[in-house]
Amino acid sequence: MRPALLDPLFASLDTLPGVGPKLGELFARLFGRESVEECRVLDLLFHAPHAIVDRRHQPGIANSPAGAIVTIKGRVDRHQPPPPGRASLPTRVFIQDETGELALTFFKVKGNWLEKSLPIDETVIVSGKVDWFNGRASMVHPDLMVLEADAASMAMVEPVYGLTAGLSQKVLRRTLEAALARLPALPEWQDDAFLRKQGFEPAREAFLALHAPRDATDIDPQAPARRRLAYDEFLAGQLSLSLVRQRLRAVPGTPVRGTGALTRPVLDALPFTLTGSQRQAVADVTADMAKDERMLRLLQGDVGSGKTAVALMAMLAAVEAGGQAALMAPTEILARQHHATLSRMAAPAGITIDILTGRTKSRERDAVLERIASGETQIVIGTHALFQDTVAYHRLLLAVVDEQHRFGVHQRLRLTAKGVSPHMLVMTATPIPRTLVLAAFGDMDVSKLTEKPAGRKPIQTVTLPTERIGEMVERLRAAIAEGKKIYWICPLVEESEESDLMSAEERFQTLVAALGPVAGLVHGRMAGAEKDAAMLAFKSGETRLLVATTVVEVGVDVPDATIMVIEHAERFGLAQLHQLRGRVGRGDAASSCILLYKGPLSQTAHARLSILRDTEDGFVIAEEDLKLRGEGELLGTRQSGTPGFRLASLEAHADLLETARKDAAYIIERDPDLTTPRGEALRTLLYLFRRDEAIRFLRAG
Repeated sequence: MRPALLDPLFASLDTLPGVGPKLGELFARLFGRESVEECRVLDLLFHAPHAIVDRRHQPGIANSPAGAIVTIKGRVDRHQPPPPGRASLPTRVFIQDETGELALTFFKVKGNWLEKSLPIDETVIVSGKVDWFNGRASMVHPDLMVLEADAASMAMVEPVYGLTAGLSQKVLRRTLEAALARLPALPEWQDDAFLRKQGFEPAREAFLALHAPRDATDIDPQAPARRRLAYDEFLAGQLSLSLVRQRLRAVPGTPVRGTGALTRPVLDALPFTLTGSQRQAVADVTADMAKDERMLRLLQGDVGSGKTAVALMAMLAAVEAGGQAALMAPTEILARQHHATLSRMAAPAGITIDILTGRTKSRERDAVLERIASGETQIVIGTHALFQDTVAYHRLLLAVVDEQHRFGVHQRLRLTAKGVSPHMLVMTATPIPRTLVLAAFGDMDVSKLTEKPAGRKPIQTVTLPTERIGEMVERLRAAIAEGKKIYWICPLVEESEESDLMSAEERFQTLVAALGPVAGLVHGRMAGAEKDAAMLAFKSGETRLLVATTVVEVGVDVPDATIMVIEHAERFGLAQLHQLRGRVGRGDAASSCILLYKGPLSQTAHARLSILRDTEDGFVIAEEDLKLRGEGELLGTRQSGTPGFRLASLEAHADLLETARKDAAYIIERDPDLTTPRGEALRTLLYLFRRDEAIRFLRAG
């Protein structure tokens, strides 16, 4: 049960004064929720300001720099309404100080509120952005206007918040004040000695200070209030991961000891030998699976580093031990591809491999479910469909999850809830920096594949401005004549009015016009069957050039594709560019990647393209990407069970994450059920940061 003292913070946002349906809709958009009913008062408290407006800057009218926000004290000289019948023209009010004159400009003025707010001959204080036209200063719709007599009520320093179209700072601030008024005194969940050492104030005071900055240093991520709350958020995350881990560990695993009867013939038949890091990963995994407690291991490997072979060895060990293995992929295309690859690789072992996805037809589906339940199916590959309630396994010993960041901690637990407690191997082709591994998966052992399989050649990467696209199409004509296969990636599906990006459909038309019917098209809006057909035509060589959106990013395997063109490369993130580039260079032929960009490039885009040109090491690229973009983007969407931190930042607060991890381990060791006074307070912390699913795993509650 959530502690009652948090109820005011978990009330719906529309319980705050002034938040009706219209304003509620804006807040829902701001917080990325479906409706205002899903927004909580808490969401506002977590919405930290990113800048301040300092109204203490009072240079005088003549000395006000163009574009700056200034505060002016002056006497109201005259009002100049628009001429009769010209209501679309603005009303101007002129004020003067000892240095000059300023025109305050107002559009669509109704009634006499201006005369009341700015009476002639009164001294007033106004604040806003100054512009200069023909040597005259003007301020359009000042942010603040008060009579000198009322100046004490004017806030001279104001926080600036992220907004959405239609929502103003003023309205957000007013709603936030109402939210802050509901903030209760919170119990102290941090260790006293730690608080003193860091100089942290209590959590309630930290929230109040976060929203009442006095100068620029208070907005800095290193400001004490922000650091205090960042640590709270990290601790909530690490503690919930530890509790989940404790629960997963509490369900004993079945020791799996392979006999080698299936792995040996498969290894002997492979056309390559495993790399050193693949052999190490297989040893790590099989050692973990032989233990009584369940394996929970993350296998990180760059694009093309051979994760599939490692997963297959682990799955064969499970089958050798008399059990079943399941591999879950995030998309239909990927599941089918894994099925094709693994069926081919495992053929010498003569085992039964089935596939189950959302698109499996009902009669076929019933047959597959029957084979899984009887144990006839030894390895099953599929999408989320594998973990639905209708699927009963005969003896599932190993679950392999591909592209973990698309699945949250919850999906991992759903497996456990089925009364099945398989060992778990999680694979990702997104090389994740250590800090992120800690934050997202703090509960996992990690194996890294750092070498490319033998025979893979480096990919030559070049950047090219879009003006030279004509030359490039001619080079592609020659490449196609030599029998080469080419990917051409576009950022959009179809052209939109506002966008100057080239859409996939439009680029497809221009390439067919230039090169003839050698091109195919695949994008996310096509029906599954159409996509499969387009991919198949490219794979078989019926088409030589595939125009695609980023649907080919993960795992589409065409080993003889050697050229990758990425249009508007400046619009993609580093990790994504690296993933896309990894679709070529999978065979033994020399491959190249052409990054087409539209200048002028921003500093970040320039840095991105340079890093990509200079290195193929996914781990270096991931570290750089984290510096350039921050963690929310790196793991894909916020909703995918990844750490969408609201107040903590992995770049700014990495030192705190390490401390939080140790603190969580210490707490779990001393107080596994959170029943001590600090433990009770920590339960409140878990609810506050919405990590309460972890509380369900406490034996006591």
